[in-house]
Formats: sequence, structure tokens, C-alpha cells
Amino acid sequence: MTKIIIADDHPMLRFGFIQFINKEVDMKVTEECETGEELLSKILDDDFDIVILDIDMPGRNGIDILKEIKKMKPEMPVLILSSFNETRYGVRAIQAGANAYLSKEVKKEILIETLRRIKGGKKFITPQLAEVLADEIDSSSSDKPLHEKLSDRELEIMRHIALGKSVSEIAELLSLSVNTINTYRARVMEKMKMKSNTQLALYALENKLLD
Repeated sequence: MTKIIIADDHPMLRFGFIQFINKEVDMKVTEECETGEELLSKILDDDFDIVILDIDMPGRNGIDILKEIKKMKPEMPVLILSSFNETRYGVRAIQAGANAYLSKEVKKEILIETLRRIKGGKKFITPQLAEVLADEIDSSSSDKPLHEKLSDRELEIMRHIALGKSVSEIAELLSLSVNTINTYRARVMEKMKMKSNTQLALYALENKLLD
């Protein structure tokens, strides 16, 4: 039996995924959690065959948590399940160690097939993500959108700024100091060649980074 743990801060979504995964005779969701920190704690206390991880949760985001999982248990397969399509965070997730990246709108049959494929540590790349990865290889750094030049943490902070959160709110949310957030903000502004939060917000909206 394949033991699965799922981390997503939306109870109804968790419930839906758990219901149809548990209908399979060879796999079962045995644990669920709402935050990345809770997930890391449960992974330390128990062994699982697969982790299903939402990319956008309160506190530390899914990419950050993914990196921690790979430090703790490098061989543990992780499926990133996200409301963002492959063009947003798919490449970043695979580069950070994810075994697969799927949209939450994925068909049930593809989700089950992906879980079976990644068990044991194999990777599963959808045709859509394969195309994005190919474009990533072919394009030079000068061709990339400005936000692609940001680190994972810088992109996360840029999104919070674009959503109108204050520096102190972001610091509390990410458990970082205000000074650290200000440093990241300065880096973001420099890399994005922008001077105001309004410019960042408009850019994020135009590039659909807030969906």
C-alpha cells in the first residue's frame, strides 16, 4: 500500500483529493495537514511513500518546504499540486527537486497515474511542462521575463508586495525580520528595474502572477 501525506490549506480541496485517491486499492492518504511546518513535523515522525504539496500556503511557500523535504529525505517523492499552471512555477518546482508538478484542475486519472509513476523516485513531466522546460533551455537569460530572474524567495516577496501587504505583515507571515524583508524588497526593485510597489503590482497583474 502506497502511503501518502497531503498538505493543502483548503479543507474542501483536501477532502476531494483524499476521497478519490483512497478509492484506489493500492494507495491511501494516511495523513493530511494545513501548513508546511506541520508537514515537515509529520514527515520527521513517520515514513511516507509520496508527499502531495500545495505550492501556495500560509507562511513558507511550497517551494521552500519542498527544499526542506529534500534536505531531510532526499529520496522521498514529492508531487507539487498547484492552482498555478506550469508556466508560472513548474520549472522552479522541478529544479527544486519536485518529482512532478500538476495543476489542481488536472483530471483524476492523470493524478493517479502521476502518483504511480513517481513512487520510488521517478519524475513525471507533463507535455505542457516539457514544453516550458524546453523553452527555458533554448532561451537566453536576456529573453526571460524580468520576474524569472528573481530567486524563489524574491518572487514570493514580490507577490506579497503586489498583493498590498506591508513589510511588517510580510515579515510576520514568513517569520523573517523587517530588515530582511526590506533587503529582499530592494533586491526585487533592482532586478525588476522598478521604483514603486505600484509598478510591481501592475507588472504582477499583467503577467498573471497573482491568480
